[in-house]
Amino acid sequence: MLEKIREIIRNHAGLAVDLASLSDDADLWVAGMTSHASVSVMLALEATFHVEFPERMLSSDAFASVSAIRSALTELGA
Repeated sequence: MLEKIREIIRNHAGLAVDLASLSDDADLWVAGMTSHASVSVMLALEATFHVEFPERMLSSDAFASVSAIRSALTELGA
């Protein structure tokens, strides 16, 4: 799951740094992800993992790191 999440972030987050240099707990917002890019990440995650993020999960915290995204996806049953 982590490799797929990292691939989606790499392709959709528009980070200012190389994702390979970041730990799973690194802050993606600090690394350059914008709100607009986070929507692209969310949509790609939903399509890839066949889930839908409920409104309660649509916060910057849910998409703050690879680990946070993994936790959200796990909670959604992905």
